[in-house]
Order: sequence, then structure tokens, then C-alpha cells
Amino acid sequence: MKFVAFERSKQGTGASRRLRIAGRTPGIVYGGEGQPEMIELDHNALWHALKAEAFHSSILDMELGGKTSRVLLRDVQMHPFKQLVLHIDFQRVTAGSKMHVSVPLHFNGADESPAVKLDHCVANFVMTELEVECLPRDLPEFIAVDVSTLTKGGTVHLSSVKLPKGVKAITHGTDDPVLVSAVMVSVVEVTPEGEVAAPETGAAAPEADKE
Repeated sequence: MKFVAFERSKQGTGASRRLRIAGRTPGIVYGGEGQPEMIELDHNALWHALKAEAFHSSILDMELGGKTSRVLLRDVQMHPFKQLVLHIDFQRVTAGSKMHVSVPLHFNGADESPAVKLDHCVANFVMTELEVECLPRDLPEFIAVDVSTLTKGGTVHLSSVKLPKGVKAITHGTDDPVLVSAVMVSVVEVTPEGEVAAPETGAAAPEADKE
């Protein structure tokens, strides 16, 4: 993906506030061999770009001052309740240096798995992204996870996923984390009057002695 950034000369809380009022978002680009650069972006264009999964997990082409460089999105600061991006950070990408990036997991085949289709379980996606280490050229946009063989009470671990060439998973001490599990769903019956029906015990309760 490609986006356009502009050089930002003024810093400070007041300058950033004026930028946001003018429909701009302040940001910074750091890393690599160059010095940190203060930038600003069009807020509306940035807001729509942030809705794309690739903007968060793939290498981006940033046009700045007539030159294009490759960067990764590193941090986004959002307003607590307004649809407003307060600040954004990017890191320069160096071709020969490995990097740590969180890559989305795309789960395939859940609805066709025995757990969901036959046993009416729900696929519980324990992890939705995976931190990986790789060179920029090997960075995948996402990692596909096949869960079509998931069974009742079963799980799918990281060890069952074939990672792309040159990509290493970073698990922070967990040898083989669970990515998805099959969870049973409790069914509650409701009477026509809107009352929750009591579960059947399988045997009738004894009648009280008549006086």
C-alpha cells in the first residue's frame, strides 16, 4: 500500500492541536540509518487506510517530499471516544535487517469442521495474530490456518501451521500455543410465556404425601 505524508516543521502540544483542527494527523518516522522525521498526514485518508488490514501488517510505501521509502506502521494513538487519530508512528524498513511484526491469522474451514458441522460447537479463536521474525522481503500479509479437521473438544496448535519460507514465529516462551479450540454451546429452552424452562433431571420428583 502507498500513502502520502508531508513534512512537519512545528512541534509541541499546541502545534499538534492546530494540525488536528485543520484535518491533519501528526506523526513520526524513525529507525534505519536516518534521523527521526516529523510528519503529518491527511486525517480522512489515514482514517480510511487504517480500516485495511494490510495497512497494519504489511510494508508500506510512504511518499514524502517527492521521495518514496518503505515503512511499517508501529503505533496509532486514538481519541478515547471520538473518531480521531491523535498520533501515528512509522518505522523505516531496512532490506537486510530482520524485523518483528504481528501478522494476522486467517482461519479457514471452521464451518465445515466436524466440531461445528456435526457437534454444533463454536470455534473459539484464541489468537488472531502471530508475532513473527523475518526479512522484509519474506513478510507475509497474513498466515492461513486450516481448521477444517477441528473436532469436538479439540484444539489447533501453532505446530500444525506451515509458516511461509523465511518466517519464524515468536512465542515468548510458549512452546506450542493454541490458536483455536472447539467450545460446546449450552442451549437454554424458553417457554412460550418467555420463561426459562428448567433442565430435565431424567427422573420425576416424588409427590408430596397427602394428608
